[in-house]
Amino acid sequence: METLLPFKMLDGLENAYVLDGAVAAVRQMVRQVIRPGPVKDILHGVPTGHPVHPLAVQIPIGAWTSAVFLDFVPGASTASRVLIAVGLASAAPAVLSGLADWLELHPQHQRVGLVHSAANATGALLFGASLVLRCTKRNRAGTIASAAALAIVAFGGTLGGQLAYRLAAGANHAESVPHLVSSGWHPVDRLANIAPGKLTKRMVGEVSVLVWRVANGQATVLSNECSHLSGPLSDGEVLEVKGVPCVECPWHGSRFSLATGQVTGGPATSPQAFFETRVVEGVLEARLPHAG
Repeated sequence: METLLPFKMLDGLENAYVLDGAVAAVRQMVRQVIRPGPVKDILHGVPTGHPVHPLAVQIPIGAWTSAVFLDFVPGASTASRVLIAVGLASAAPAVLSGLADWLELHPQHQRVGLVHSAANATGALLFGASLVLRCTKRNRAGTIASAAALAIVAFGGTLGGQLAYRLAAGANHAESVPHLVSSGWHPVDRLANIAPGKLTKRMVGEVSVLVWRVANGQATVLSNECSHLSGPLSDGEVLEVKGVPCVECPWHGSRFSLATGQVTGGPATSPQAFFETRVVEGVLEARLPHAG
């Protein structure tokens, strides 16, 4: 079955360079509000290991959708007003978490995301207008405004789906590693070929891995492509987070513990695949638990 024309047109948004000026202006403003640190990590979802934005949007969208349907139920006007107000009050976490994620995306993502956020902002303003109209006894106009607002929010949600599923923004880009690595031990390289204290890229089968060797001869191995958007960790930097050596992704600044692969700083929320290691006759070998 062929894709419908309106949905085909959505594919062009990611390459709509005309949006770049607006993207840059909005990005600069948002960076003044959402700065790197614990609050930004919370907005990304680092403490929970899952993005916050998909969960945060459920309350406003659910409340607004219910309000519009209740407009067709006699005597439910008060409930509709309450639901619209709940949706407006709960929109802030959805907006902030979405903007935090949007800041750390590729330009193609940000173009689509800008239109996505503009549509949702327009829908929210219309729902606010609807609430004012209803509270001033202009219920028919308020009902029309709500219906229009929901249609615009639905369009914004479609663009959110485009971001999440077509462009894989927010997906775990390291998820495929356990399916590509076969079970058992795999040779990585002779330990003598891996310089201590330097991030080194090697291959385990078809999978790119990051090797970190410390001065005592021990080495750790984790998947090299960042779980956030596949940035090459081997091109990143090593720094300490609370005394733990971590690698920082060169693309968007996600940080991962070199001792465990766990996230120590967003925007990534998923850990890197972490390999067990051993040295056999001078050769570093790696094994990924539960692989295959």
